[in-house]
Parts: sequence; C-alpha cells; structure tokens
Amino acid sequence: MTTESPRWFKSSYSSNGGNCIEVAANLAAPCGIVPVRDSKVVDGPVVEVPVTVFSAFVAGVRGGTFDTV
Repeated sequence: MTTESPRWFKSSYSSNGGNCIEVAANLAAPCGIVPVRDSKVVDGPVVEVPVTVFSAFVAGVRGGTFDTV
C-alpha cells in the first residue's frame, strides 16, 4: 500500500473557463486508480476511476468516440 498523495493537474487544453476537471495520474501505477475531481471544488468529492477504464475513456476521446459534431 502506498501513502503517496495525489498530484492534481488540469489539461494544457483547458481554457480556464471554469468547467474543468483535474486528475492525479501519479496514483495510476502504485494504486491502480486515477482520481478525478472538479477543479472548482478542490475539497469536494473525488471519483476514483480504475486505470483500465480511464485508459479506455482517453482512447475513446482521442478516437473521436464522443464527438458530437
């Protein structure tokens, strides 16, 4: 078990418009999760997403699966 703390970051594509999420990818390898939170509510809830699910989501975004136009 690790006692490593999450290191939060936002995407460089974030335009600072306020509708952002932050992830703590540093916990992927040691814990098998990618914590996700609302950047406006840093003390709010955190969703712990399994690495495999987060990887599939990122692949879908890159592949255009979620494009609405």
